[in-house]
This record gives sequence, C-alpha cells and structure tokens, in this order.
Amino acid sequence: MPLMTLKVLLPFEIFAVEENVSRIVVETPEGSFGLLPRRLDCVAALVPGILSFQSETQGEVFLALDAGVLVKTGQTVVISARRAIRGDDLSRLHEAVEQQFLTLDTQEIAMRATMARLESGFMRRFASLHDRRS
Repeated sequence: MPLMTLKVLLPFEIFAVEENVSRIVVETPEGSFGLLPRRLDCVAALVPGILSFQSETQGEVFLALDAGVLVKTGQTVVISARRAIRGDDLSRLHEAVEQQFLTLDTQEIAMRATMARLESGFMRRFASLHDRRS
C-alpha cells in the first residue's frame, strides 16, 4: 500500500517534510479529522490543536499547530499553518497551544482595536450622511 508524504509549511519556512506516513489526525472546527493513504482528496480548515501522524521510521509524532488549512491530493498532504511546534510531551504541546496559539498577542489586540475604531467611525459617518439625505 502506498504511504503519504506530509508537508507542513509556515509563512517563512518549510517546517517539516515527512515521508512514509501511514495516518494523520488533525483538529478541525468540527472535531478531529483522520486521514489514511487511500482517502479521497480533500481540503479542511484547521484550528489550533495537536496534529499526530504515524511514520514507519519515527512511530507516532506530535505537532502543535496554529490555525491553518490542510490539502490532500493523491498521496501528498500539505498543511499550511501560522505556527508549529514539534514535541514528544503531549502536556507541553497542549500548553503551547493554549498559551501561544489561543491567546492574542498584544500587537494583534492593538490592531483589532484600531480596526474596530475605524469601522465604528465609518459607520457613524455613513449613518450621518444617510440621515441628512432622508
């Protein structure tokens, strides 16, 4: 039976390329999602969580992944994510997901607050123009 190739891509690097992968389990908005080599091609959105895969040479391997997308075409599975961490200790990987991937950093919080103020100002001006025309 042909096995899969798993590629994990981050914004500025290739994080991992794994050959001879027999199964992959990822987290999606709907729950855990498993892939076997003969599964039909598919696309799935990924949420921050733990990816596990089984490799002939390494056994079971775990990665903490940030939000991303998975694309399976033939025997190749490509995952594009914002961040990833490899590790053997599942409790530490779960901590990494909770601390690093599920919490907004201060820059992201500031950016979202700025965008909200801009949108709010735009909506007030738009409503003001609409009221004048009525």
